[in-house]
Amino acid sequence: MDVRQELERGRSAYERLAWTEAYEAFGRVDSEAPLQASDVELYGAAAAMLGRDDEWMRCLERAHHLHLDAGDELRAVRCGFWLGMNHAVRGELGPAIGWFGRSHRLLEHEERASVEHGYLLVPEAFRQESEGDIAAAAETLGRAVEIGERFGDHDLFAMTAHRRGLLLIRLGAVADGLALLDESMVSVTAGEVSPFMTGLVYCGVIAGCQEIYEVPRAQQWTSELARWRERQPDLVAFSGRCLVHRAEIMQLRGAWDEALAEAREAEERYRAGMAPVAIAQAFYLQAEVLRLQGAFAEAEEAYRNASRHGLEAQPGLALLRLAQGDAESASAAVRRALGEAGEAIRRVALLPGAVEVFLGGGQVVEARRGADELAELASIFPSALLRALVDHAQGAVALAEDDPQRALGALRSAQRTWRELEAPYQTARARALVGLACRSLGDADAASLELAAARETFEQLGAVPDVAWVDALERPVATQDAHGLTPRELQVLRLVAAGKSNREIASALVISEHTVARHVQNIFGKLDVSSRTAAGAFAHEHQLLY
Repeated sequence: MDVRQELERGRSAYERLAWTEAYEAFGRVDSEAPLQASDVELYGAAAAMLGRDDEWMRCLERAHHLHLDAGDELRAVRCGFWLGMNHAVRGELGPAIGWFGRSHRLLEHEERASVEHGYLLVPEAFRQESEGDIAAAAETLGRAVEIGERFGDHDLFAMTAHRRGLLLIRLGAVADGLALLDESMVSVTAGEVSPFMTGLVYCGVIAGCQEIYEVPRAQQWTSELARWRERQPDLVAFSGRCLVHRAEIMQLRGAWDEALAEAREAEERYRAGMAPVAIAQAFYLQAEVLRLQGAFAEAEEAYRNASRHGLEAQPGLALLRLAQGDAESASAAVRRALGEAGEAIRRVALLPGAVEVFLGGGQVVEARRGADELAELASIFPSALLRALVDHAQGAVALAEDDPQRALGALRSAQRTWRELEAPYQTARARALVGLACRSLGDADAASLELAAARETFEQLGAVPDVAWVDALERPVATQDAHGLTPRELQVLRLVAAGKSNREIASALVISEHTVARHVQNIFGKLDVSSRTAAGAFAHEHQLLY
């Protein structure tokens, strides 16, 4: 074997992002003659891109010592930084602190300023963030960003600028945060950043955009990430995250089977890449799709797997309990989750599901509080998707409060925005509630059209529980004499005749139990009956059940 030629083959393969070829070429050379420190770094980087993190760390440690032997302490510091970061990500805090400490001591020997000083600000920012001091962490990263700019180090700039952007968003400075995310992506898309850092920044920026419901940005960068990944067919690192991000977009667009397949592949990619915590994201997404499809047993197992890997399985698990008819457990779960959620971003993620759960359990007062808080928080994170969530929640609650006119305006707005976002499931959900509002206002024809359209979409999507929900809603008011009953009272009467309790009626019609009780008393008065049994008999005798 010509060692020099094989070495050049490895370096060339690295530049072409041909990770298996690079890894194998460097390995063959290393078996014949020990690699130089810089090539050991490339060997380790190729291993990292193939998901072989343990080998990457061995190469980093080896390169660290080679750099020290050569008197290049700054390069040794850089290797120490990445060793510390790897240990920290794995939760191995002792070795992480040890490597960061060694790197700091090496830097103390350097009299001149260097870019490595900026790298070692990153673990300090992470420590501040873990202690809850987000503002201090953002300030520390700001200093690192300046160092990256001063020394022209695109990796340091992209890493710290995007992370600072995410923290600014959490602090409520959304516009400034998004600007930093976009600026960091300029370096990535221009090809100025190393391959590993490219994947790291892509995934961080996309996750941040999705966290604040910036769907257009998330979709744009997800497409860019997918194209970058397609250039590297043997890539393992970051491929799981790419698949999860794509699956989330697919779920929103209504391509549920494809989303489920992508999420399952992501799970396997994460396993291959030895990222056990990240597997939770793939499991949670699987659970969400399975729940919407009505595969409740499989969904529950996926939620449990997400929880086992460290992810809070709410509000999805609570929505599953609601769909299974256990509104009490569902409500207790979201109350608990909201009680633990202090950050605005986390509360925004929980509140839409919590409102749905509270309404399903007939707890309209709690639902109103949740919808109003969601509207208040939405002013911090302005986005079309979040506006749709707010309008949807406000409309659903107004309907439960027996204010169909107010509900109709909010639900129509939500429906328009969902349609613009190409979100068919959410559009159909809003449309079904629009139908109920129209029915309450006496427009039976409009109600019938809206419910039929919603049902058709649910059927196309495979949303089995929602098809059953629409089917359970009573048909529009018949043309025969309704004996003075309003459309809503007729709905309630039919459910009373079917033996439903007030709570069950409240859940089916998305109104409060108090409102149901008032309707029942009005029905008794108008029909001159004194019991639910008598009311049911009257409905049957006068053909009010059809």
